[in-house]
Amino acid sequence: MSGIPFNDASGDRLRDWLGVTPAQFYDESLFAIMPMGFCYPGRGKGGDNPPRPECAPLWHERVRATLPDIKLTLLIGAYAQAHYLGSRRKATLGDTVRAWRDYIDDGYLPLVHPSPRNQIWLKRNPWFETEIVPYLRSTIMTALT
Repeated sequence: MSGIPFNDASGDRLRDWLGVTPAQFYDESLFAIMPMGFCYPGRGKGGDNPPRPECAPLWHERVRATLPDIKLTLLIGAYAQAHYLGSRRKATLGDTVRAWRDYIDDGYLPLVHPSPRNQIWLKRNPWFETEIVPYLRSTIMTALT
């Protein structure tokens, strides 16, 4: 582990979705990367363990209060969607991501995790690449200019 968030295949895919270079992605004046938990939860059977449940309620509001001018918050994965959308999220992660337009006015864009483990989900849901990715790239380019 490098200690650098998204410094792997997931990060390559996420940067591709965003249409940004690694230099732009890691530029703190452009992007803030805030995990649901602020420590690595360790490995489980099917990947990383869930984030520790006390982290987001303790830290997220405090950290976000220090970030000026947040234009868009990407809710990457089920844990982020559960925390930020609460009862507004749909029955499944896929349903929540498909209903992405329901959350845009609040500044949220729910995404599936860009992990290679989600390759099957992405193949079964081609609308993600044709609807969400162009919207995301356009929004990011507008925000960066």
